[in-house]
Amino acid sequence: MSWGTELWDQFDNLEKHTQWGIDVLEKFIKFVKERTEIELSYAKQLRNLSKKYQPKKNSKEEEEYRYTSTRAFLATLNEMNDYAGQHEVISENMTSLITGELTRYVQELKQERKSHFHDGRKAQQHIETCWKQLEASKRRFERDCKEADRAQQYFEKMDADINVTKADVEKARQQAQLRHQMAEDSKAEYSSTLQKFNSEQHDHYYTHIPNIFQKIQEMEERRIVRIGESMKTFAEVDRQVIPIIGKCLDEITKAAESIDHKNDSQLVIEAFKSGFEPPGDIDFEDFTQPMKRTVSESSLSNSRGDGKSELKFGGKSKGKLWPFIKKNKSPKQQKEPLSHRFNEFMTSKPKIHCFRSLKRGGAGPEDFSHLPPEQRRKKLQQKVDELNKDIQKEMDQRDALTKMKDVYIKNPQMGDAASVDHRLAELGQNIEKLRLEAQKFEGWLAEVEGRLPMRNEQARRQSGLYEAQNTSAVNSCAQDRESPDGSYTEEQSQETEMKVPATDFDDEFDDEEPLPTIGTCKALYTFEGQNEGTISVAEGEMLYVIEEDKGDGWTRIRRNEDEEGYVPTSYVEVYLDKNAKGAMTYI
Repeated sequence: MSWGTELWDQFDNLEKHTQWGIDVLEKFIKFVKERTEIELSYAKQLRNLSKKYQPKKNSKEEEEYRYTSTRAFLATLNEMNDYAGQHEVISENMTSLITGELTRYVQELKQERKSHFHDGRKAQQHIETCWKQLEASKRRFERDCKEADRAQQYFEKMDADINVTKADVEKARQQAQLRHQMAEDSKAEYSSTLQKFNSEQHDHYYTHIPNIFQKIQEMEERRIVRIGESMKTFAEVDRQVIPIIGKCLDEITKAAESIDHKNDSQLVIEAFKSGFEPPGDIDFEDFTQPMKRTVSESSLSNSRGDGKSELKFGGKSKGKLWPFIKKNKSPKQQKEPLSHRFNEFMTSKPKIHCFRSLKRGGAGPEDFSHLPPEQRRKKLQQKVDELNKDIQKEMDQRDALTKMKDVYIKNPQMGDAASVDHRLAELGQNIEKLRLEAQKFEGWLAEVEGRLPMRNEQARRQSGLYEAQNTSAVNSCAQDRESPDGSYTEEQSQETEMKVPATDFDDEFDDEEPLPTIGTCKALYTFEGQNEGTISVAEGEMLYVIEEDKGDGWTRIRRNEDEEGYVPTSYVEVYLDKNAKGAMTYI
């Protein structure tokens, strides 16, 4: 099959068809280009998504990634980043192998098509010119033949007329002969032109046009082959990244399979284990005496006694409640910041000359003594490791500078050896400071590790100390240290120890002894104590009164040893002890 023989008369349709083929190719190029933009956009979104959920540096999130589940999630994020990279590879390969190549090919194709159809139009114009020449020759021959016939008829007429002179007859005869000669010449020219046209026409339809159409056919077939190859490349680009994407997915699966729930559970224990023993049983306290309460000497509030020396402040000693039992505080006390009461105490009483080493901003003591023993040990160990790393870093810098100095001494032209002395001195000072700091924390660590194994009654005394350190801002001038057996020793400082009289400030930092009951009350209505310092009561419930209304509309009551708080005075009917305030009733 050849377009030159089968489609010799379809020049215009072939021109339209080849233009349509180029449009199809350009449409495919546009499709691939949009696909590459989608791949790039998808890759960018995947990278942004992975980056969004990456742990922030030096943040609490980094600590969470010690669990196997969060590490698996981090591995998934990293693999998704690589996954996004493969989509970028798809976009790059499609751009270079398909879009770029086809764009250049389309330009070449347009030029080739233009050249072929230009040759076709030129051949058509040539055959049309030949046809016009043939027609002109034919019309001239026809005209000359008619003129010759008329001249002959005129001659014959003149020759038959006896009235015409001989000269006129001769003139007519000559004119007829001239016209006959012109007709013969036109005939010869027409015959020659016809033969030439037939030859040109044969060459046109059997040689020139077939050759041109054959080239156009080959051009179109190359275009079809090229678009097919591009479609294969389109699929192959995707297929090439499938193994790498498969590896990414395999790594995600591997990370998921590496999750160890038992290990994560153990890490939770290590992260939050306090080292304390659970509290013991609470002894019974007798409240049978009418409006008075006797605190049992064996109750938990005095569990830190046991003949051991107690933590003292200004000569005032009070028992500590278990850290997990919180006393409800008055709404009035909530309104007054602790810092105001502290400043009031400091300005009205003799000042204490030394405090426990506290960090500014409420971050806790430098030795982490506000933490439970197990957590304190971990924090101290972490601090020691950090200091040792800093020391090693400084020593590496010092060794490098020392080598550089030796090189300068041996080769003075390379530099001045004295120029590094100042930096070496700084490094030496830094190393010494870091070593002293490390020794300090190692001492605290040894102290903690020395008493951690003793999990007996001493643990309960430590729990009391834990609460005292969380609620107090100052201690005695001597820096308290707890010995391995649970007792307390005081290291005398250069300052003279001052005993501070008991004040309200002391009560804020030491748990108060239970207030005596001054009467009873009956709840008239149900009250839901949702705010801190209040207590919930049910209608008809009988409770003890430990502080009457001071004019602010609140009465302080107690349900049992550990539950006390404030309720609106209008919600209760109060019966005061006659020995305390005299009988009064609030309704």
